[in-house]
Amino acid sequence: MNAKGGEKFVISVGGSLIVPNKGVNTTFLKELNTFIRNQITQNPNRQFFVVTGGGLTARHYRDAGREVVGHELTEEDQDWLGIHATRLNAHLLRTIFQDIAHPAIIKDYTIIRKVTEPVIIAAGWKPGFSTDFYAVLLCEDYHIPTVINLSNVDQVYDKDPHKFSDATPIAKISWEEFRLLVGDKWHPGMHAPFDPIAAKKAEELNRKIVTLN
Repeated sequence: MNAKGGEKFVISVGGSLIVPNKGVNTTFLKELNTFIRNQITQNPNRQFFVVTGGGLTARHYRDAGREVVGHELTEEDQDWLGIHATRLNAHLLRTIFQDIAHPAIIKDYTIIRKVTEPVIIAAGWKPGFSTDFYAVLLCEDYHIPTVINLSNVDQVYDKDPHKFSDATPIAKISWEEFRLLVGDKWHPGMHAPFDPIAAKKAEELNRKIVTLN
């Protein structure tokens, strides 16, 4: 990943990269910390908007709630558990970047803030969307052309490579083709390379998404 060619970047960090099954991934966080700080040292005008997902933390809480009550939780409750997981992850990143980060985590996207710090951390807002959607909103608000989507897969596949050994990697895909792949509806905990609602918004705004591991 190289930050040449511009000054503002949106990085959507999958929650499962921050907290996989074995606990907080400090190795990944150290690498992210070093990368962003090096990029800012090279060009002090760069800004990184880092959006944190909920990942496995959100799924663990949803599964616990389901096990205790004995039935599926409402989608709104599942979404709120996911939102709070994103905010916990966001607070961890804001702590890591505390000396160079905006003091407040963005979690209300009705307000466009004037931000001058090199790092701005963002998290979930309200039910009905994933943090992919908020990454696209940041692109719209701050006139940023691309979302760098960090996940636990190397790129987009035609189906989940963690479940299907015959999943085919896709190097480049149009929004029309991608939306046929992921569908039109969002539901909490869905496994998609990019949230369908976010994909629709990104297509409307003519934004580009780059998926990387």
